[in-house]
Amino acid sequence: MSLTVDIEKKLDNFTLKVSFTAGNGIMSILGASGCGKSMTLKCIAGVATPDRGRIELNGRVLFDSEKGINLPPQKRNVGYLFQNYALFPNMTVFGNVLCSVRNAASSAERKKKADDVISRLHLNDVRDCPATAISGGEMQRTALARILVNDAEIIMLDEPFSALDEHLRFAVENELAEVMKGFGKTVLLVSHNRDEVYRLSSRVAVMHEGTVEIEGSTEEVFKNPRTVCGARLTGVKNIAPANADGNGVVHVPGWGMCFRSTATDCSGEITAAGLRMNDLKTVKAEGRPGRFYDFVILKVTENLFNYVVELRRRDTADALILYWQVSGDVWHWDGRREISLFVPDDSFMPLRGLT
Repeated sequence: MSLTVDIEKKLDNFTLKVSFTAGNGIMSILGASGCGKSMTLKCIAGVATPDRGRIELNGRVLFDSEKGINLPPQKRNVGYLFQNYALFPNMTVFGNVLCSVRNAASSAERKKKADDVISRLHLNDVRDCPATAISGGEMQRTALARILVNDAEIIMLDEPFSALDEHLRFAVENELAEVMKGFGKTVLLVSHNRDEVYRLSSRVAVMHEGTVEIEGSTEEVFKNPRTVCGARLTGVKNIAPANADGNGVVHVPGWGMCFRSTATDCSGEITAAGLRMNDLKTVKAEGRPGRFYDFVILKVTENLFNYVVELRRRDTADALILYWQVSGDVWHWDGRREISLFVPDDSFMPLRGLT
């Protein structure tokens, strides 16, 4: 099973120009609001039409501008879960699923298909409840049941947790993860939440202003996002201008630091460096080259389980602020204003793009 997308579409303030592939499992499109994530899903579903390009699903062409192919939504066999689930409030769970059944030879077969998917998604207990009387997680599973009842070849989820209160997200996310594991086909998840992307997906495409900047395994992209935008979207708080000297050394003047990079893209194109907040260490990391730096503590914010500490290099004039996140089990602030921390070379990220 695979999805291939290579399309362009002119929008009001930018041009959507995306190219990526997705196989079995969950692939996320991670990007800020307004970068073109939802429009990409609409083009795949056939709700919107690209200006040019090609979309292919499991060897079947859904759209090809050169060949004049543009299948209508009902012929694409694409399951599209909207943010608000779009359930019929005057119908029961069973009624919502039943009305979505297509290609059934008889009324009895339609009912059987609806009951089968309701059972599969563990909705039997609320089968005859109105859609307005069930929980957020049950609403989401009902909406998914309407997609799965027709054996969709791909499921696309557009910010699936954005309509839920914070206390519901954890339970609903776990329920969704179980359903997606059982689906066994391609799942495309759109989100601007890096944490849910990291937990749920095996691959990720980072989108910025209508373009996919990076695509790869979730672990690889989060470890080395390669661009300033990718770093910000994956949660890097420390980003500063930098330059590579051509010998594998990257200099970060604002932090008064330099590091030797083994990254293949360490070249003259490097414009910045990134450093995650938890990559500063109180002790030397065994087996990891790096060095200790002396810092002045500017501010300490105590959270429930950790501290976020604002730091500045002690001996560097006009040094930029660095943020350090450390567990309360590892370090407790005693009011002192100076500290020495170890920074491993391999924790620095060489980046491209504007800071």
